[in-house]
Amino acid sequence: MARSRRAATPKKKKKAKGPGLLDRLASGIRRLFRWALLGVLGLAVLLVAWIALYRFVNPPTGWYMASESRRLGGIQHEWVDFDDVARAMPLSVVAAEDANFCRHWGFDMGAIRLALEDGGARGASTISQQVVKNTFLWHGRNWLRKLLEALLTPVVEILWPKERILEVYLNMAEFDEGVFGVQAAARHHFGTDASGLSAQQAALLASVLPAPQSRDAARPDAFMERRARAIRDGAATITRDDRSACFGG
Repeated sequence: MARSRRAATPKKKKKAKGPGLLDRLASGIRRLFRWALLGVLGLAVLLVAWIALYRFVNPPTGWYMASESRRLGGIQHEWVDFDDVARAMPLSVVAAEDANFCRHWGFDMGAIRLALEDGGARGASTISQQVVKNTFLWHGRNWLRKLLEALLTPVVEILWPKERILEVYLNMAEFDEGVFGVQAAARHHFGTDASGLSAQQAALLASVLPAPQSRDAARPDAFMERRARAIRDGAATITRDDRSACFGG
């Protein structure tokens, strides 16, 4: 009689282990990093598009201008095209604020070196940097704003011609408390339009920068008179040595 064979007991299959805690954590961090990177890239695209738009569309306001309007209950501001501004005005602000405006790409490295050697007592911001601050950012000395200013300034220089940078600067700069732009400033201080400013009036307006709330172009003190004379001399100098060629000065 044949022996009965005992049925072989099937081996139990081992259950596949799911991802461990560390694997899940690493995967989550990678997803978070990808989303953060996409967010940064999206923000960068929006900022570049915003800057590109303002090459053709006049900025209606800036953060500082809007905050001053809320604080004061209104401001004086009227946009004026570059061609409708007296030739002396862009010459004066360049002579006063950024004599190498036509020769740099947004940062004046010579002025920065002098400012560092002077312990930060003198300013080194170019007109391009001030346009970025006045138009796209807020006022203040914190590192985030400075970083954004440093990143956006070359973009403005790439996307805008120099004349457009000056046009926006002249229309966004503050010339007295609540008085923004050269058209409002010309009317406020001298009862004329930006197109009618004399060389002396343009120099006096430029002399209030960068402290417009503590200086009065219509009633200049001795310091402002000296500064206005220096600005007129500087305007003549940058005209002679072709440092105003980029804006037709």
